Amino acid sequence: MSGPSRRSVGATLAPGLLVAATGVGAGDLVTASLAGSRVGLVVGWAAVLGGLLKWAINEGTIRWQFATGRSLLDGWWTHLGPWFGWLFLGYFLLWSFAVGGALITACGIAATAILPLGTETQSKVIWGIAHSLGGLALVRFGGFRLFARVMQVVVIAMFLAVLATAGLLVLREPFATLSATVRPTLPQTASEWRWFLAVLGGVGGTVTMLSYGYWIRETDRAGLSGLRTSRLDLAVSYALTAAFGVAMIVIGTRIAGDGAGARVAIELADQLRATLGPMAGSLFLLGFWGAVFSSLLGVWQSAPYLFADCWRLRRRDAVSATPLRETRAYRGYLVAIATLPLVLLVTTVQQVQLLYALLGAWFMPLVAATLLIMNTRSAWVGREFRNGWAVNGLLACTVALFSALAVMGIRD
Repeated sequence: MSGPSRRSVGATLAPGLLVAATGVGAGDLVTASLAGSRVGLVVGWAAVLGGLLKWAINEGTIRWQFATGRSLLDGWWTHLGPWFGWLFLGYFLLWSFAVGGALITACGIAATAILPLGTETQSKVIWGIAHSLGGLALVRFGGFRLFARVMQVVVIAMFLAVLATAGLLVLREPFATLSATVRPTLPQTASEWRWFLAVLGGVGGTVTMLSYGYWIRETDRAGLSGLRTSRLDLAVSYALTAAFGVAMIVIGTRIAGDGAGARVAIELADQLRATLGPMAGSLFLLGFWGAVFSSLLGVWQSAPYLFADCWRLRRRDAVSATPLRETRAYRGYLVAIATLPLVLLVTTVQQVQLLYALLGAWFMPLVAATLLIMNTRSAWVGREFRNGWAVNGLLACTVALFSALAVMGIRD
């Protein structure tokens, strides 16, 4: 393949790889591995279904953007009312603080497992601060191209490390794994259904999916041709995300973890060393670090887009020619998300994380429901950009399944 062709493929898939890198984090890794260890491969295809549903939602957001030239947030603010925009902004501020603290802590834990500095607590704090401020510097001064290149390298290392680890485990019992994977069955017990829904909700992120619309603005995509390119781009992204989820479930069926939070990954690495040798444990830790650091970089770069867009809409400055990345709102929020959550490195954040998880569960059906309303009106998007019956069916399925997940969270 020629150089220009490789660059063309890279440019086409780059925004989707950013979605995959940002959406796959410590939470996905932990949930999928625990699901595999508790109920086995019966939940494996939940990762595939989750990837398909997240594809439908993201396809809907960019369908709106290509049809109207405006972001989904703009559509909410304009057609559903400013109250809806304010509701999202309140949720988003809480989400940013909670997820920022979780990512900083996870990076500290992952780096400590690879190269400890002092005591475990000291090392977690040092590495957490270093990752957060390093991500801030890269996003602020490196520009979008450098950010995208770094993310591509990290996400490739992440996927290869985790898939290679799962492959080594599968080779020990290939026929049992293949049989269970190619013959998907419905969960039979309440416990299996709960883990099925947990894996379904954990695949591919939540709020970070909205970032894709801002990333493709860095390209020249437009119209129906841009929509077709983005569909392919997102298909590759969520195929990789689903493969990552299945790989973690496979690892969980072979290596059980009983800890909490990101420490489950450390337990898995220790058991992998005992089962497959030191290299396997180190390989898995590399994948874990790649997952959490790429998520941190992606959130640091994309969350300020959402805030700056909300700030612009609040001021009704819809015709501003200044790119969002160059606004004071973007730069200020970048500094805030990289610094304010640092306090969570030395505090107990279980209740904050619980509230974030609960609100996150409701975010998916909310977005899917708004897309069912907004993208089916020809007066808003035009006949050629309206949802088809297949997309509407996937969105309706998303509303039902993720609402069940949210209700389950409330009951817990």
